[in-house]
Amino acid sequence: MNVETEAHVEPQPDPGEVVAPVGDERTWALIGHLSAFSAFIVTGLGCVLGPLIVWLIKRDTLPFAGDQAKEALNFNITVLLAGLALWIVTIVTLGIGLLLTVPLGLALFAYWLVFTIVAAVNANNGIRYRYPFTLRLVE
Repeated sequence: MNVETEAHVEPQPDPGEVVAPVGDERTWALIGHLSAFSAFIVTGLGCVLGPLIVWLIKRDTLPFAGDQAKEALNFNITVLLAGLALWIVTIVTLGIGLLLTVPLGLALFAYWLVFTIVAAVNANNGIRYRYPFTLRLVE
């Protein structure tokens, strides 16, 4: 009889083992990445405010979601700084730099859009995603 009860016991993960996120954690990680699209509603700063809000709310209760929101925050700060640099080049060159900054700005927008979607899909699948070429300003 003792053998039967032991056969139905689910194995518990080791304390050091990484457990795949499920349910709410994946959903909040997805929201952490996709909240960057609030930039279309709240001008450019929404791309930073969305992930920042998710990170501040969920970093202590849902570790995977907090990590992914922080990653999205760092990526969006990096993209915002790159966009700001393009504006500065345009202003310093009295508009002549537009020949360079407009194509670079369009490439930066495409980069932001594609990698935000890739990160959201990975987070929804429970995979930790790290954006390439990102400054890690928020630790």
